[in-house]
Amino acid sequence: MFTQLNPTIPLHVVGKGDGYAIGMIDYGQEHNLIWVTALDDSGEIWCAPNATVRLGRNWTMGRAENPLITKDKQAERAKDAAQQEICN
Repeated sequence: MFTQLNPTIPLHVVGKGDGYAIGMIDYGQEHNLIWVTALDDSGEIWCAPNATVRLGRNWTMGRAENPLITKDKQAERAKDAAQQEICN
C-alpha cells in the first residue's frame, strides 16, 4: 500500500542525508516500511528502508539529535574535507 504524506515529514536517511518523506510504502507484515524521501542536498528521490530512516531533533518535543544522525553527518563532513584536500 502506498500512502502519500501530507504534510511531509522531515527526516534523515543514514548514508544519504536530510530530506522530507513524501510517501510511505507498506508491503505487508513480512517487510520493512519504505520511506519515499526527497533529499535536501541533491533533490534525489530515494526509497529508504525503515532501518535507515531517523527523525531529527525537535526542540519543541524535547528530542535530541539521534546519535546515528550525528555520526553520519560527521562522516560526511570528514569525507568532504578529504575530498577538498585532494582537490587542493
